[in-house]
Amino acid sequence: MNPHSADLCMAIIIAASVHENQVDKAGAPYILHPLRVMLAMQAEKDRIVAVLHDTVEDGPPDTMEVVKRWFPDAEIVLAVEALTRRPGEAYTDFIARVKLNPMATRVKLADIADNLCPSRAASLPDSLRQRYEAARLQLQGA
Repeated sequence: MNPHSADLCMAIIIAASVHENQVDKAGAPYILHPLRVMLAMQAEKDRIVAVLHDTVEDGPPDTMEVVKRWFPDAEIVLAVEALTRRPGEAYTDFIARVKLNPMATRVKLADIADNLCPSRAASLPDSLRQRYEAARLQLQGA
């Protein structure tokens, strides 16, 4: 895997643009979260999906079209779509949908692991930590 591939660089540019002025619950630049999730992945496609995993939800309405234009690979597009929670979708239904896509599952597990790392989890309410733990178990098949 080439960590400096044009596709991965474009994914980072798209994510950085979407998350430009966002901060996480601890006040850190939000883009650091998808970058950490990306670094937890081994395969390049997984890294691309990881860095894009929150962009469609957090970006303008045409963000999915931007992703499709830059990444015509159906595997990437389907994984990003699976990782995008739909309006009104229950979280458990969202996780069940993620679980249907192996790439999305790998990325979501890394996403949850990052959210539950001690430095980030300390700023999360107990209910959110519990929801992440339940999702992790659901994705792992427990």
